[in-house]
Amino acid sequence: MQFRLRPLYDLGAYGAALCLCLICTLITAQILGRLADMAAEQLAMDSLGLTIPGLSEISGFLLVGASFLGLAYTFVNGGHIRVTLLIGHLPPKIRVFIELWCLSLALLLASYLAFYEYRLLADSIAFNETSYGLLRIPLWIPQSAMLIGTLLFCLALLEAWVNTLVIALTRPATFQVDDSGHE
Repeated sequence: MQFRLRPLYDLGAYGAALCLCLICTLITAQILGRLADMAAEQLAMDSLGLTIPGLSEISGFLLVGASFLGLAYTFVNGGHIRVTLLIGHLPPKIRVFIELWCLSLALLLASYLAFYEYRLLADSIAFNETSYGLLRIPLWIPQSAMLIGTLLFCLALLEAWVNTLVIALTRPATFQVDDSGHE
Protein backbone atom coordinates (compact mmCIF):
# COMPACT_ATOMS: atom_id res chain seq x y z
CA MET A 1 0.00 0.00 0.00
CA GLN A 2 1.27 3.42 -0.90
CA PHE A 3 1.18 5.98 1.88
CA ARG A 4 1.45 9.43 0.35
CA LEU A 5 2.02 11.06 3.73
CA ARG A 6 4.89 8.76 4.70
CA PRO A 7 7.30 11.72 5.21
CA LEU A 8 4.92 13.05 7.86
CA TYR A 9 4.84 9.67 9.60
CA ASP A 10 8.63 9.52 9.38
CA LEU A 11 8.76 12.89 11.13
CA GLY A 12 6.79 11.37 14.01
CA ALA A 13 9.28 8.50 14.10
CA TYR A 14 12.16 10.97 14.31
CA GLY A 15 10.40 12.63 17.25
CA ALA A 16 10.00 9.22 18.92
CA ALA A 17 13.67 8.43 18.31
CA LEU A 18 14.68 11.79 19.78
CA CYS A 19 12.64 11.02 22.91
CA LEU A 20 14.37 7.65 23.26
CA CYS A 21 17.81 9.22 22.76
CA LEU A 22 17.04 11.82 25.43
CA ILE A 23 16.00 9.06 27.84
CA CYS A 24 19.25 7.22 27.15
CA THR A 25 21.32 10.39 27.56
CA LEU A 26 19.66 11.38 30.83
CA ILE A 27 19.97 7.91 32.34
CA THR A 28 23.60 7.65 31.25
CA ALA A 29 24.31 11.03 32.82
CA GLN A 30 22.61 9.90 36.04
CA ILE A 31 24.68 6.69 36.14
CA LEU A 32 27.92 8.58 35.53
CA GLY A 33 26.96 11.05 38.24
CA ARG A 34 26.38 8.25 40.73
CA LEU A 35 29.67 6.62 39.78
CA ALA A 36 31.46 9.94 40.33
CA ASP A 37 29.76 10.24 43.73
CA MET A 38 30.84 6.73 44.67
CA ALA A 39 34.40 7.47 43.59
CA ALA A 40 34.40 10.65 45.66
CA GLU A 41 33.21 8.71 48.71
CA GLN A 42 35.95 6.10 48.19
CA LEU A 43 38.50 8.91 48.16
CA ALA A 44 37.02 10.26 51.42
CA MET A 45 35.69 13.36 49.70
CA ASP A 46 32.28 14.96 50.02
CA SER A 47 29.57 13.73 47.72
CA LEU A 48 29.46 15.74 44.49
CA GLY A 49 25.66 15.57 44.30
CA LEU A 50 25.62 14.80 40.60
CA THR A 51 22.03 13.63 40.33
CA ILE A 52 19.30 14.72 37.97
CA PRO A 53 16.23 15.71 39.98
CA GLY A 54 12.98 14.31 38.61
CA LEU A 55 14.71 11.90 36.23
CA SER A 56 12.05 9.21 36.50
CA GLU A 57 9.31 11.75 35.82
CA ILE A 58 11.11 13.23 32.82
CA SER A 59 11.87 9.76 31.49
CA GLY A 60 8.22 8.79 31.87
CA PHE A 61 7.07 11.81 29.89
CA LEU A 62 9.67 11.13 27.19
CA LEU A 63 8.51 7.51 27.02
CA VAL A 64 4.94 8.71 26.46
CA GLY A 65 6.23 10.89 23.62
CA ALA A 66 8.19 8.02 22.09
CA SER A 67 5.25 5.63 22.33
CA PHE A 68 2.67 7.92 20.77
CA LEU A 69 4.83 9.66 18.17
CA GLY A 70 5.89 6.29 16.77
CA LEU A 71 2.36 4.91 16.28
CA ALA A 72 1.81 6.05 12.69
CA TYR A 73 5.30 5.07 11.53
CA THR A 74 4.91 1.63 13.07
CA PHE A 75 1.52 1.19 11.42
CA VAL A 76 2.61 2.15 7.89
CA ASN A 77 5.64 -0.13 8.17
CA GLY A 78 3.57 -3.11 9.35
CA GLY A 79 5.03 -3.20 12.84
CA HIS A 80 1.75 -3.51 14.72
CA ILE A 81 0.68 -7.00 15.69
CA ARG A 82 -2.03 -8.33 13.38
CA VAL A 83 -3.92 -11.55 13.87
CA THR A 84 -4.72 -12.73 10.36
CA LEU A 85 -5.31 -16.38 11.16
CA LEU A 86 -9.01 -16.15 10.33
CA ILE A 87 -9.10 -13.64 7.51
CA GLY A 88 -5.95 -15.00 5.87
CA HIS A 89 -7.92 -17.98 4.58
CA LEU A 90 -10.82 -15.97 3.17
CA PRO A 91 -11.17 -15.12 -0.51
CA PRO A 92 -9.85 -11.65 -1.44
CA LYS A 93 -13.36 -10.36 -2.25
CA ILE A 94 -14.47 -11.00 1.33
CA ARG A 95 -11.14 -10.22 2.99
CA VAL A 96 -11.04 -6.68 1.59
CA PHE A 97 -14.35 -5.82 3.24
CA ILE A 98 -13.32 -7.34 6.56
CA GLU A 99 -10.08 -5.36 6.35
CA LEU A 100 -12.15 -2.26 5.67
CA TRP A 101 -14.32 -2.99 8.72
CA CYS A 102 -11.23 -3.48 10.92
CA LEU A 103 -9.69 -0.23 9.69
CA SER A 104 -13.00 1.56 10.33
CA LEU A 105 -13.09 0.28 13.89
CA ALA A 106 -9.44 1.22 14.48
CA LEU A 107 -10.02 4.69 13.04
CA LEU A 108 -13.10 5.18 15.20
CA LEU A 109 -11.24 4.17 18.37
CA ALA A 110 -8.17 6.25 17.54
CA SER A 111 -10.36 9.28 16.76
CA TYR A 112 -12.18 8.81 20.07
CA LEU A 113 -8.83 8.75 21.85
CA ALA A 114 -7.65 11.88 20.01
CA PHE A 115 -10.85 13.74 20.90
CA TYR A 116 -10.43 13.06 24.60
CA GLU A 117 -6.71 13.77 24.49
CA TYR A 118 -7.57 17.16 23.01
CA ARG A 119 -10.06 17.82 25.82
CA LEU A 120 -7.46 16.78 28.40
CA LEU A 121 -4.88 19.08 26.78
CA ALA A 122 -7.33 22.00 26.71
CA ASP A 123 -8.13 21.48 30.40
CA SER A 124 -4.44 21.31 31.30
CA ILE A 125 -3.80 24.59 29.51
CA ALA A 126 -6.90 26.29 30.96
CA PHE A 127 -6.12 25.28 34.53
CA ASN A 128 -2.32 25.57 34.18
CA GLU A 129 -1.84 22.02 35.46
CA THR A 130 1.64 20.80 36.30
CA SER A 131 3.02 17.43 37.31
CA TYR A 132 3.13 16.40 40.96
CA GLY A 133 6.75 15.32 41.02
CA LEU A 134 9.89 17.11 42.10
CA LEU A 135 9.85 19.19 38.93
CA ARG A 136 6.71 21.15 38.12
CA ILE A 137 6.45 20.28 34.41
CA PRO A 138 3.41 21.71 32.61
CA LEU A 139 1.25 18.74 31.64
CA TRP A 140 0.39 20.19 28.26
CA ILE A 141 3.90 19.30 27.05
CA PRO A 142 3.61 15.48 27.26
CA GLN A 143 -0.09 15.68 26.40
CA SER A 144 0.79 17.53 23.19
CA ALA A 145 3.09 14.69 22.16
CA MET A 146 0.29 12.21 22.88
CA LEU A 147 -2.19 14.18 20.80
CA ILE A 148 0.18 14.73 17.87
CA GLY A 149 1.08 11.03 17.80
CA THR A 150 -2.55 9.95 17.94
CA LEU A 151 -3.53 12.41 15.19
CA LEU A 152 -0.73 11.09 12.98
CA PHE A 153 -1.99 7.56 13.66
CA CYS A 154 -5.54 8.62 12.74
CA LEU A 155 -4.22 10.11 9.52
CA ALA A 156 -2.37 6.91 8.64
CA LEU A 157 -5.47 4.84 9.42
CA LEU A 158 -7.60 7.15 7.27
CA GLU A 159 -5.14 6.87 4.40
CA ALA A 160 -5.15 3.07 4.64
CA TRP A 161 -8.96 3.08 4.90
CA VAL A 162 -9.34 5.19 1.74
CA ASN A 163 -6.89 2.99 -0.18
CA THR A 164 -8.68 -0.16 0.96
CA LEU A 165 -12.08 1.33 0.09
CA VAL A 166 -10.90 2.13 -3.43
CA ILE A 167 -9.74 -1.46 -3.87
CA ALA A 168 -12.96 -2.82 -2.35
CA LEU A 169 -15.10 -0.80 -4.77
CA THR A 170 -13.01 -1.13 -7.92
CA ARG A 171 -11.12 -4.42 -7.87
CA PRO A 172 -11.83 -6.51 -4.74
CA ALA A 173 -10.58 -9.76 -6.32
CA THR A 174 -7.04 -8.34 -6.46
CA PHE A 175 -6.80 -7.57 -2.75
CA GLN A 176 -3.68 -9.07 -1.18
CA VAL A 177 -2.26 -8.49 2.26
CA ASP A 178 1.53 -8.81 2.49
CA ASP A 179 3.60 -9.81 5.51
CA SER A 180 3.57 -6.26 6.84
CA GLY A 181 -0.22 -6.32 6.98
CA HIS A 182 -0.82 -3.93 4.09
CA GLU A 183 -2.20 -4.38 0.62
